[in-house]
Amino acid sequence: MPAYCRTQIGSPLGNSPLINPLRSKFPKISQTQTLTLRMVSESGSTKRPTCTRCSKPTRICLCNRLKTPTLHNSVAITILQHTLEKNHPLNSTRIATIGLKNTHIITVSDVCFQAQFLIRLLHRSCTLDEVENKDVIDVTIEKKGATSSLSTTNFDQLFSSSNVAYHDLRKGFAVKKLKRKLLSSNEYEESEEFNIAVPSGSVLLFPSEESVDVEDVSFEVKNLIVLDGTWAKAKRMYNENPWLKLLPHIRLDFDKLSLYSEVRRQPRAGYLSTIESVVYALKAVGEDSEGLDGLLDVFESMVGDQRRCKDERLSKVSEL
Repeated sequence: MPAYCRTQIGSPLGNSPLINPLRSKFPKISQTQTLTLRMVSESGSTKRPTCTRCSKPTRICLCNRLKTPTLHNSVAITILQHTLEKNHPLNSTRIATIGLKNTHIITVSDVCFQAQFLIRLLHRSCTLDEVENKDVIDVTIEKKGATSSLSTTNFDQLFSSSNVAYHDLRKGFAVKKLKRKLLSSNEYEESEEFNIAVPSGSVLLFPSEESVDVEDVSFEVKNLIVLDGTWAKAKRMYNENPWLKLLPHIRLDFDKLSLYSEVRRQPRAGYLSTIESVVYALKAVGEDSEGLDGLLDVFESMVGDQRRCKDERLSKVSEL
């Protein structure tokens, strides 16, 4: 018996809010509002006062460590953050959110049963002749990226740079993810996880076989997409989000040791934290470097906090 959908939140072609990194409006924040952002709240689980901006305990709040006001980066930053990374004490994306104005965080979960991706062009004047003249590509995948169904037999050809549809999609597209949770052998629950615009000039920072050095990009980068998670989780996000393969891939070619190396395991030199990757990539594509190094200083201090906390715990254990 075929499975059926018990609950569907959001129509596949409906008008759910579309996150566009190039059209975000940043309201002016008054002094009163700024103070409100820095008020603390009691966490229900830890009972520790926590900063509402950086989500760190108030005694090690990161907000006041920024030497400059929030930077107005001209290149938008879109961070696809794995669900398990959000509350990690060493997650560096929090520094991007408080230090870079034009930053968007999209929460992404693993595919445990199935996920459906609906891809459509942002510009109606574009055509997708290779997709039967439709402006929607429908892809359903299973756990770890195995393809379950496609809306067109020519979908694989979209990843070829010689394909006309490939170049149309490079002009900008929107992607909606509907995740499915299996409830029983013939029943699943469906809900919308994200609906985002991927404008022209978007690139993915990911070291694949197709990636080129960030300094060799021959067009203006307007939107930098970064995967936030452990390297194992980042690879899984990449495999389970087929729309990422439609983007130009860039990489950072250097063997710099991450500041993470003191407290968090990295596969090898050159594998950096999210905030380090963002800062170095922004510099490489021509973003004004003034203030960017200050974000790395905040990150270094956060790593130092974690190292001291670890030493304190070990000291208490040794005293028992």
